[in-house]
Amino acid sequence: MSSGEILVSEADGNGGIMAQPKNLEGYVGFANLPNQVYRKSVKRGFEFTLMVVGESGLGKSTLINSLFLTDLYSPEYPGPSHRIKKTVQVEQSKVLVKEGGVHLLLTIVDTPGFGDAVDNSNCWQPVIDYIDSKFEDYLNAESRVNRRQMPDSRVQCCLYFIAPSGHGLKPLDIEFMKRLHEKVNIIPLIAKADTMTPEECQQFKNQIMKEIQEHKIKIYEFPETEDEEEMKLVRRIKDRLPLAVVGSNTIIEVNGKRVRGRQYPWGVAEVENGEHCDFTILRNMLIRTHMQDLKDVTNNVHYENYRSRKLAAVTYNGMDNNKNKGQLTKHETADGMSPLAQMEEERRDHVSKMKKMEQEMEQVFEMKVKEKLMKLRDSEAELQRRHEQMKKNLEAQHRELEERRRQHDEEKAGWEAQQRILEQQKLDASRTLEKNKKKKIF
Repeated sequence: MSSGEILVSEADGNGGIMAQPKNLEGYVGFANLPNQVYRKSVKRGFEFTLMVVGESGLGKSTLINSLFLTDLYSPEYPGPSHRIKKTVQVEQSKVLVKEGGVHLLLTIVDTPGFGDAVDNSNCWQPVIDYIDSKFEDYLNAESRVNRRQMPDSRVQCCLYFIAPSGHGLKPLDIEFMKRLHEKVNIIPLIAKADTMTPEECQQFKNQIMKEIQEHKIKIYEFPETEDEEEMKLVRRIKDRLPLAVVGSNTIIEVNGKRVRGRQYPWGVAEVENGEHCDFTILRNMLIRTHMQDLKDVTNNVHYENYRSRKLAAVTYNGMDNNKNKGQLTKHETADGMSPLAQMEEERRDHVSKMKKMEQEMEQVFEMKVKEKLMKLRDSEAELQRRHEQMKKNLEAQHRELEERRRQHDEEKAGWEAQQRILEQQKLDASRTLEKNKKKKIF
């Protein structure tokens, strides 16, 4: 149906309904709906949570900085390899990335200590617990009465770094991906691919994909599309899996061109050169083309599976063949509590939390008031001290000026007396001179 047409239902001779297009006389405006959705989405901003998992020293921090062109990991906040823990811990970092007027709240979840112990049994459990806790938080937010503010902190993608050993997957790699492939979108990466020749890298890729298929590990499935160009892109990405990546934040000049890469005695491994590694494919797929699909798969597949498992215990049986025939029976949840009781408990917890927060806020307010009063007293004392000091300085200056005035008056009186003496001497001299003249005449 072309633009400016609507469908009008008319009955045909056989009693059916036929839809016939009808031209519109003017522009109605519903074709502007995509623009409204776009403006609303840009105003609200976007969120994306990315998890990076792998052993220490595989370049995870450098790759994240290279992907988003930001110093998420810096000397002030080092990467996971520089803060290794004795046990696996899950830590998250948030950064607000802005590009072209679009705001993206990026959350990076890393796992310091993963795979670095002698005994790595159950080292994936903290990761599973973290992913499930985020699903639980989102499920609780959906179950509340007020659902206007629902922050989405669910893990939408997991970049799993594989050491470039050239000998296939380790048992830890296989076990980790088998434990998490139904909870998160896993994208396997070959870290530090510049340590292998192209032939070794391709053989390593084939071996990894063979083992993934043998162990029935589900990695991220790219969506099918009818667009031929998009299908070519998807096939190109699938042929390069697992992606061999190189990360670098160093700018090197090669043949008069500034590129990001790693300098070796025999040449430069360029990060954004498709012939050297798959970094550009990963960046385009993760950020430019499939970020929304990763979020959709997380919401529609992984979260729905978790939600259905969580709510499976809350069921209603229409008939019981024994005692409660024809009656509805409500089973309790897995933790032995009915949904109403659980909601009441959540309400009580919420009320207690609010009271606790109110008390804490009152304490903070009182503390702030005390601090403000102390500052005002200190300021008042300082002003009084400065006032007294200025008063003393003015009095000292006044005394000094009075002393100078007295000395000036004394000097003036002495000078005037001396002038009177000189005038009297001049007068006496003139009189004596006149007497002498008179004597000479006679």
